[in-house]
Amino acid sequence: MKLFKLTLVAAAISAVVSPFTAQAADTEFDNFTPMTGDTTPLNPGSATPYKLSSPYFSQQTIADRATQNALVPGSNSGNFDMITANETGPDAGRYLFMPFETSQAGVQRIDLWDSNYNTRTTTIVAPGTQGFVSGDASRWTPWGGYLTAEERWGTGSTKGRLFEISNPTTATANGANFVQETIIPRVSHEGLAFDSNNALYFVDELNGGSIYKYVSADPFASSGADYFAAGQTFALKVGNGGQFEGNNGAAITGSASWEAITDADGSALVGISAVLGDGTIDGRVTADTVTATGYNRPEDLEIQTLSSGDQFLYFATTDSDDNGINSDGRGRVYSFNLTTLEVKLFADSNTIDAATGLAAGGAFSNPDNLAIDSEGNIYIVEDQPGGIEDVWFAMDSDRDGVAESISKWISLTTDGAESTGLYFDKFDSNKAYINVQHPFDGIDRTIELTATAPVPVPGAAWLFGSAILGGLGVTRRKRA
Repeated sequence: MKLFKLTLVAAAISAVVSPFTAQAADTEFDNFTPMTGDTTPLNPGSATPYKLSSPYFSQQTIADRATQNALVPGSNSGNFDMITANETGPDAGRYLFMPFETSQAGVQRIDLWDSNYNTRTTTIVAPGTQGFVSGDASRWTPWGGYLTAEERWGTGSTKGRLFEISNPTTATANGANFVQETIIPRVSHEGLAFDSNNALYFVDELNGGSIYKYVSADPFASSGADYFAAGQTFALKVGNGGQFEGNNGAAITGSASWEAITDADGSALVGISAVLGDGTIDGRVTADTVTATGYNRPEDLEIQTLSSGDQFLYFATTDSDDNGINSDGRGRVYSFNLTTLEVKLFADSNTIDAATGLAAGGAFSNPDNLAIDSEGNIYIVEDQPGGIEDVWFAMDSDRDGVAESISKWISLTTDGAESTGLYFDKFDSNKAYINVQHPFDGIDRTIELTATAPVPVPGAAWLFGSAILGGLGVTRRKRA
């Protein structure tokens, strides 16, 4: 983040040299001034629903539920959730994909190359197909498919399923090849992530939910049919396992291990796996059998690759209250080094708020979605209503898996809504996308965020400002 602590001398020249940018960056999304306070909720929802932390950020609606249902009645059940794009293959980066988190769930695709607002968005999985409900997860696969899954599971449930669309970019309206991958144990799904070896990570969103890993017998398969044909699933155990954050519980960190909950082919392990009537595995009950660690509502997942080649798996635990006051909604974000198998607390309400220099406290509430920009910066989206909800930028300068500070980056103003699915464009480092779901006016929206570089200052002012700031020892942090 291009933030500088100016002394009185530097402040005296701020009108000449501000905004100050030390050097060209891969993204301008980290060039902002941290915000404070809450916003005023707006109802009905606005087509520009965010308070932005920089005059060089802009926003526009690129799709909305009302338009889709006006064009094709009943095609869009709303509650747009997690976003991904076609990150590989022909026309990579052209399309956005997202499921509907409703009782009649489906999947829509947005064509970013289509300038016609009325034709760019297509529902490719009709609401309610195969009884699909609570669509939440959204991830592009290494072989060029699209994964989504149900955020609903419990005793007696028939849900908790993971699906693949094998023809995501070519499917016509309601024409997706929508296949349940039964080898994946049933849980309440949200985050999905692939590591560099193509292992698939997922969570059980539950107060006491676990973190899981599926290792395919054919990790570099060219199709989902082969990737999910055989493989083993594990649940994460931190320390001796069996812990649960609970309310006002300590952060669960330290050395971890992976405990097998299926055999190498994905079949049940005798005495361990809980098998359901249809032959699939109950991931929740089986994780308890191996005393896997329970986190308090684990939700989104992201993986970051460091310059060393090590990878961090980040996961948010939305309800991991840390002060015994449930009403203020505090939560945590963890980092897990996939090489050293060490879990660390990445950020919580005790992390410094860069705007104040003090602990963030209750201002940092219910962390839910996570995203990573082109420079490896972590963004944390709160699960809060518009007017209170913020998206935070986390500063981890030394990339040790522990944030030194967090900053309010954008804030949602739409009454009754929440943000979901923040996604940074892999082909344009100054574009990002985020959904506004279930607003009081019923019009879910997909918002495109754009960052631009500040206008360069005149050469004389630049040299003058650079000399003074150089004398103050101001430097830009080194990136991983």
